Amino acid sequence: GVPSGFGRPAPPPQTGWERVRELWQRDERQRFPEETVNLFKSAFTAGLVGWLYGGLPAFASARKAFVERSHGELFQNRADAVQSAHRAGLRSFIRYGWRWSWRVTVFTTIFNVVSTSLSAYRDKTSVSNFAAAGGFTGALFRMHLGLQGLAGGIVFGTAFGISAGGLLMVLHGLAGESLQEKRSRERRELYERKLAEWQSRLSVTEVLGQTENNAQAGPKMERAREF
Repeated sequence: GVPSGFGRPAPPPQTGWERVRELWQRDERQRFPEETVNLFKSAFTAGLVGWLYGGLPAFASARKAFVERSHGELFQNRADAVQSAHRAGLRSFIRYGWRWSWRVTVFTTIFNVVSTSLSAYRDKTSVSNFAAAGGFTGALFRMHLGLQGLAGGIVFGTAFGISAGGLLMVLHGLAGESLQEKRSRERRELYERKLAEWQSRLSVTEVLGQTENNAQAGPKMERAREF
């Protein structure tokens, strides 16, 4: 039988769906592709930014409202009054921060998953991928408002996608290559390296096999001459 791992290495994904499936598959080192890791990082960052965006104004507003309402209340001391104001602000920070955090996280994650999948499927990165992802995400978030909300979500999402995509394309241009181009290059280089190693092992195996055959043929020829 052929030893495990000795078969010809599989070629890089050839179809769009194969490249999309590869986004969620680990490599030999049990690592996800860089694009997939970036999805997780962006989701965490979006959640943090959303929490701060919704929580900090709510914290300040709640503290101010508490101070305005509590002019006639009695506190044990100034520290007690300050702590009460902070607790009121903290409750609003958690409440409104969470409300913004999960929305921003979901929007960003859906947008990035769709745009990354489109780039992998088409095997190229373009502004149209981000525009389509933005329109799709905006439609999902506004479809519960009816046809008018759906149209508004598509317009907003598409505009957001074009802006975000244009910025990313500029950054990719400064870097010299996009993530998709980098992924394609690394995939090709890895296949060529594995193919060279396989051909090298195959050559060694053929030489060893020939040597073994010659060694077995020697005694047979000796016995034939004796007869």
